[in-house]
Amino acid sequence: MQREQSEELLPDEELESYLAALAPDGDAETTASGRRFGGAEVYQLRLSLMANERLRELAAYRQTSPMALAQEWVMQRLEWESQQLQRS
Repeated sequence: MQREQSEELLPDEELESYLAALAPDGDAETTASGRRFGGAEVYQLRLSLMANERLRELAAYRQTSPMALAQEWVMQRLEWESQQLQRS
């Protein structure tokens, strides 16, 4: 029984290695843009607490996820910006 307790207190190196591999690289204060996922690039988006809550509420109202709603808005804005550039 004593041995089982001491083994439980030792760190699980395999688990720690696995979690370290899953953890994002770099400083938590950076955006880490440029990561590729399939044919797309991954960006982090930092919002204030108030903006995040508004995004969650709007997403719930539209029965979608905050991530999907933000992605839809970015795609719409990119299309709009492209049209503005073509007109000038």
